[in-house]
Amino acid sequence: MQVITGFHAIEERVRKAAVSGKNNGMSLRLSKSGPRIKKILELAKKACIPVENCRESVLDDLVKVLPAVARDHRGIVLVQEGENSSQDNCVDFDLWVLTESKKSEKEKSVVLVLDSITDPHNVGAILRSSDQFGVSLVVMPARHSANDFQDNEIIARSSAGASAYVPVAVVNNLVRAVQKLKDAGFWIYGADAGGTNVDEFNFSGKTCLIMGSEGSGISRLLREQCDSIVSIPTCGKIDSLNVSVAAGVLLFCISRK
Repeated sequence: MQVITGFHAIEERVRKAAVSGKNNGMSLRLSKSGPRIKKILELAKKACIPVENCRESVLDDLVKVLPAVARDHRGIVLVQEGENSSQDNCVDFDLWVLTESKKSEKEKSVVLVLDSITDPHNVGAILRSSDQFGVSLVVMPARHSANDFQDNEIIARSSAGASAYVPVAVVNNLVRAVQKLKDAGFWIYGADAGGTNVDEFNFSGKTCLIMGSEGSGISRLLREQCDSIVSIPTCGKIDSLNVSVAAGVLLFCISRK
């Protein structure tokens, strides 16, 4: 069972269900009313999502399983149960790459690889930028990253609902995943403060961008897979940008080129 809080995260999941006609085992629990909740209820009606009015204490009990930062339910909680509790934007990496390998290298496709990014707030913010700048797929490792049950709730809130839309693949080995992307015609770029100015690159066709972890950056084995290392020109007094901010800037640069 998944428990989702936050107006943006709930609204986007319900909106997606209304468009697809699939409620995927969703139900809404309410203890309050208001303009934002009324808007969500209108979407829920279109998606045939059951709605249950509850006491505040019932919602408080539901959110106890969440990290403290995600327990502010503000009177509405989305519950997703059963076999369909996983998001339908989670894709099989190998099948996705197989499809991409059949496309021309000139066809634009952007893959973002997150190398052991453990803060779910960062992952959520990166997914939000990925949605805005047209990322085709976000790839995350099964271990040493923010993608477990409790993290999902924070990611959903931090992404302002974008986590319901951006295709995500979780893989056991990032190095092998990147090698498969290379075989499918992708150019591999690693993000690092000591790299070449991003303005000097002409991103076209199939592009893969690797963002390293908050503390140690890109791992050595992944770095060895990169065709080039790119950096953002800055003039501040601290070492570098936050990884989610850097990802947003680089994705903007890639999208405009």
